Amino acid sequence: MTNRVLYLFGCAALPVLHIDRAVRDARARGWDVCLGVTPTAREWLADRLPELEELTGRPVRSSYRLPGLPEVWPRADAVVVAPATLNTVNACALGITSTFVVGFAAEAIGKRIPLVVMPCVNSAYATHPQFDRSLETLRRAGVRVLYGPGGFVPNPPGRGRPEAYPWHLALDAAQDAVEGAAGAAG
Repeated sequence: MTNRVLYLFGCAALPVLHIDRAVRDARARGWDVCLGVTPTAREWLADRLPELEELTGRPVRSSYRLPGLPEVWPRADAVVVAPATLNTVNACALGITSTFVVGFAAEAIGKRIPLVVMPCVNSAYATHPQFDRSLETLRRAGVRVLYGPGGFVPNPPGRGRPEAYPWHLALDAAQDAVEGAAGAAG
């Protein structure tokens, strides 16, 4: 039996420092995990990239593949963007694909690959007027957004608890999305 493939994309919010927990949990659930990160998150994780690549068995990606080079990841069954920063949420909703993570997420919407986005923003960022518009745009596009009750709930600036980030909710949502898509196709 072939494992389902999960693309897990992390952004430069403090929970990304614990992304190995999400990878381990996803693998325990039967996912084959491909890990992508934004360029800043890659800098934060630079000393841990070999460990993360060993854990996933694949290169950690943060940039677009050069034209003519073969794809090194299998096709995704689901995509999780978590933790998703204010920048990534807004860029994805607006289709500003200047990073691999946002570019792939934007394309996943068009390809109807189940996409889960779980923000990680503090309560000050959450008040930015574009943030709510972006969340609504993503929801209307069929993205499962985990924000508020039942998802990520923002903390005041400087009071975050990155070790308590609810990775399991994003993985549950990805599993539900894939099972729902399989049920609808069958």
